[in-house]
Amino acid sequence: MRGLAAFALSLWLAASGGLVRADDVPAKPQRIVSLNMCTDELVLRLAAPEHIASVIWLSQDPRNANMAALARTIPANHGLVEQVLALKPDLVIAGAYTTRSTVALLKRVGSPVREFGVPRNLAEMRQQIRDMAKLLGEPGRGEALIAGIDARLAALADRPRPARPRAIVLRPNGFTTGRGSLVDEILTAAGLTNLAAELGIDNYGQIALETVALGQADILILNTTPDGPPSLAHEILHHPVLARLGDRLKLVALPSKLWTCAGPAVIDAIELLLDAAAPTSAGTRP
Repeated sequence: MRGLAAFALSLWLAASGGLVRADDVPAKPQRIVSLNMCTDELVLRLAAPEHIASVIWLSQDPRNANMAALARTIPANHGLVEQVLALKPDLVIAGAYTTRSTVALLKRVGSPVREFGVPRNLAEMRQQIRDMAKLLGEPGRGEALIAGIDARLAALADRPRPARPRAIVLRPNGFTTGRGSLVDEILTAAGLTNLAAELGIDNYGQIALETVALGQADILILNTTPDGPPSLAHEILHHPVLARLGDRLKLVALPSKLWTCAGPAVIDAIELLLDAAAPTSAGTRP
């Protein structure tokens, strides 16, 4: 079925004069289609709005996306091949979690698709911004964005902080974030010790509430979506055990959109965590 769909799309494109080679990306694309919320954010920050033909619908939700206000001025897509091809893009940008069948079919019919992975640290985040800016023909905007990030990081590095409080992140479905991840580096930049990394968790893994309760953390970071719809995945973040833990450790609600994608918003996450870890007026730990 996929083969027939690809063949039909190829005939349609050829007939309409819209078929292009997959490697045929102009120096400065004029009709950019992005299929991933994180690539959307960089495209929206780096490209001129008139050059963006479409972004994924998730990017128009301010609960999940940092650039929702601008995204709402641009047509949305749902990641469907037919939607993308109808826009006749000269560049399609996908992320690591974009539906693989969509990406494969777009490549098969000759769409100029470029894929971006998930940065694991701040250095990879900077490189991804540079790569995206170069692809969009906007290297100057990319360097300006990186300079702004580095200036904020330098300012935050000068702030006083306590002696590395121990923190653990709890996400929906009981997932936490360990070493080798961007979140781990964010915690380090905020002057925190990642308890999940100390427990031997790499990247992302599940953690039992009993482990959270018995651990010696000073700060519990709840990764939340403000005003999000109720779901079973989020129920663990409202468990009575967590409410009782508030008596002995500091609970910090951190909006997930601040560090779901690698971009300037991660600096907001670092600043929020620095504020949370600041000594109390009595000089005690948080």
